[in-house]
Order: sequence, then structure tokens, then C-alpha cells
Amino acid sequence: MRFMGLDVGSKTVGVAVSDPLGWTAQGVEIIRINEDQSEFGLDRLGQLVQKYQVEQFVVGLPKNMDNTEGERVEKSQQYGQMIQDKFDLPVSYVDERLTTVQAQRMLIEEADISRKKRHQVIDEVAAMMILQNYLDRLAYQKANGH
Repeated sequence: MRFMGLDVGSKTVGVAVSDPLGWTAQGVEIIRINEDQSEFGLDRLGQLVQKYQVEQFVVGLPKNMDNTEGERVEKSQQYGQMIQDKFDLPVSYVDERLTTVQAQRMLIEEADISRKKRHQVIDEVAAMMILQNYLDRLAYQKANGH
């Protein structure tokens, strides 16, 4: 089963997909969107869903550090509902509080990438981490009979 992870922002959507067995996540691309103008990149998303034969979406929820939900969580859930309606595929949500911080740290420590280049790829890496966290949780649940 192939999953697609999404890091939804107001200007971009980071996209990652799993391998066909659902074990590992790979970054794919960043889709430019414009929430204010109701441009959500659904045509490009549809192309990627078809190309990778995606069967489920995983959307990151950017909760506040105190576990409360703000406007971005609501916007991410609205995006999730929109893609569920459009593509008729299930959507799961994952707490993504620290994924952007983790992604930045990884890019700084493991890849000598300039600040500008990091900014260009951060959403894709965050989507990859969102999806990998979800896949790891699924594997753990299977291994422990849940």
C-alpha cells in the first residue's frame, strides 16, 4: 500500500510518498499554493496520486507545543477534507509539532546546504518526516498486535 505524506502550509504543500511496501518515505516535491486565492494545487496533487498509485494520504497537524490546536491545524484539516472528497481516498492525521525543527536540524547537520537551499526543500523534508513517523507507528502497531 502506498501512502502520500503532506506538509500543508499557506503557500506550499510538501509532498512525500512511501515505497510500495509502505516502509520508507521519500520526498517528492513542493507544490506552490495560495490559500488566500483558493489555489490548492489539486491538479498537480492528482498527477502525483496517479503516478505513485497512492491509496492513502497522511497530513501533518501543526499543533501548538502545549497540544492546543490553532488556525493552521484547522486549515490542514480543511485541506485533508478537500483531498478526501476530491480523490476519494482516506486521510490520516499526524502530530507534526517538531518535524520542521527536525528537518532543519537534519539539513544543517547532515547536509551542508545553504540557508536559501534549506528554505527551498524544508517542506518536502518535513512531509517525508511526517510520513515516516506514520509508517513507523504502523509498523510498531503491527509488530505488537494492535
